[in-house]
Amino acid sequence: MSGEAAEPPRRRRRSSTAELGQSSTVMLPAMTLRIGDHVQAALAAGSAVVALESTIITHGLPRPHNVEVARQAEDQVRAAGAVPATVGVLDGQAVVGLTPAEVERLGCDDAAVKCSIRDLATAVVRRQSGGTTVAATAYLAHQAGITVFPTGGLGGVHRGAASTFDESADLVALSALPVVMVSAGVKSILDTGATLERLETLNVTVLGYQTDAFPGFYIADSGFPVPARADDPAEIAATARARDALGISSAVLVTRPVPTEHQLDPALHDRVLTEALAAAEQQGVHGHDVTPFLLDYFHTATQGASEATNVQIYLGNVALGAEIAKALTA
Repeated sequence: MSGEAAEPPRRRRRSSTAELGQSSTVMLPAMTLRIGDHVQAALAAGSAVVALESTIITHGLPRPHNVEVARQAEDQVRAAGAVPATVGVLDGQAVVGLTPAEVERLGCDDAAVKCSIRDLATAVVRRQSGGTTVAATAYLAHQAGITVFPTGGLGGVHRGAASTFDESADLVALSALPVVMVSAGVKSILDTGATLERLETLNVTVLGYQTDAFPGFYIADSGFPVPARADDPAEIAATARARDALGISSAVLVTRPVPTEHQLDPALHDRVLTEALAAAEQQGVHGHDVTPFLLDYFHTATQGASEATNVQIYLGNVALGAEIAKALTA
């Protein structure tokens, strides 16, 4: 054996993304995340930008109402002096700032999938198109540098979760993303009390906008109080700035109740909810199929009144989101 030191074993060099694409049977898109030119320009200028979800386009509303409402939401943001950034997935590419043509295309796509955070990677590899959920929209908005994101109703803890462990990924996203989200509380088909407990555990700041009651989505008052109240967008923006200054990485959830003139009749709501839960149990509906089943049951049983309320909730939250975004950039 010679006296020379043995050559250390060579570390295997990690392949670059380009090399992986060349050697793999699956070619990834050149960019897995695209930020629209108008969004990039607004962010660079320090303008107010509002992220908008797309599951309301792909899975939430019927055609052609889905695209009409998406356009209304963007128009509301612009009218308030902010820039809309509708988020979605097109042909395996996540997009923050869909063009009007892309919004319409997504709204007419029968094959569009529902993308939560866990589904984004597979959608990219399979080159799928899809609508982004609350969780995925918040995640992609944060990646793009957008803070404010309004939605209709937040996902939460499902009824019976003590045995099923069925809990929306929205809550986990809110615990890890320093966004400001506007919603009408959680969908009333969920366990509101348990959801509020989880939000507390996950360190999510919950504010009631001009209310002391936690909203119940289709109805203005869920019967539960909010931990804190904020009466104007400037106060909400100040809360978000204080969170950031403290180094807290979770969301500020702003809950805005549906105006009482637009809410479902509470007695009708309670009756239909009871019927819908019984029907889901009888038909063996479980997991991610529960929410669309119950919402569809509401739509049928209320003869479309729940859909009209849903749209009023969403557009009102979008308007508030635009005002908060402006306050954050003031």
